[in-house]
Amino acid sequence: MDEWVAAVVPAGGAGTRMGNEVPKQFLQLGGVPLLVHALRVFESSKTISEIVVVVPEDAVTYCQQELLPQFAFSKISTVTAGGARRQDSVWNGVQAADERTKIVVVHDAVRPFVTGTMIEEVVDGARTHGAAIVAIPLHDTIKRAAPDGMIETTLDRQRLWSAQTPQAFNVELLREAHRSSQKAGVEATDDAFLVERIGHRVSIVNGSPDNIKVTRPEDLVRGEAILRYLCHK
Repeated sequence: MDEWVAAVVPAGGAGTRMGNEVPKQFLQLGGVPLLVHALRVFESSKTISEIVVVVPEDAVTYCQQELLPQFAFSKISTVTAGGARRQDSVWNGVQAADERTKIVVVHDAVRPFVTGTMIEEVVDGARTHGAAIVAIPLHDTIKRAAPDGMIETTLDRQRLWSAQTPQAFNVELLREAHRSSQKAGVEATDDAFLVERIGHRVSIVNGSPDNIKVTRPEDLVRGEAILRYLCHK
């Protein structure tokens, strides 16, 4: 590999919206944990040099000694504990990556249908622009409403995208963005926002409607349908 590309996979959430005692990243899809589905794609990608897995502190030993050894991963360098928020978990993962790292790819553990093409294209985008995300254009009409539930305006959907992961960044740019957000007390649901906030533009590469994020029970049902479809293509 010409440069070291580290994948950071935050899997630190409790998954309370699933209504299940088992954290959502460990729920099974087709008999395999969601986390493992995602990790397999990064493991097989020629673009990825190492994988850092970030899990709840009380799940570190379980992942290290029981779950992950079952699947013979060779690129997982570290399993580390997450933080209180997603961005804290990403920060912990970035800090645990190899010192040779030039590009960091961040991917939600509960997006099991990431593809190798997405990984390659988002890393290429980060090489060219410093930052890139996978996203899909919105097709529904989008309304912005006031706090009382009344519509304020209709937004131009032709310029609106639904952000997904993976997202890739020059490692020093991502560190700068996280340090700035920590200093300012800013919270974000994705790393691209933190990078945008410090004035750096982020490019978009095409994602897929199948690249769903499993956060609710109905998402798991949809995931099973997608998995069956992909297995019979």
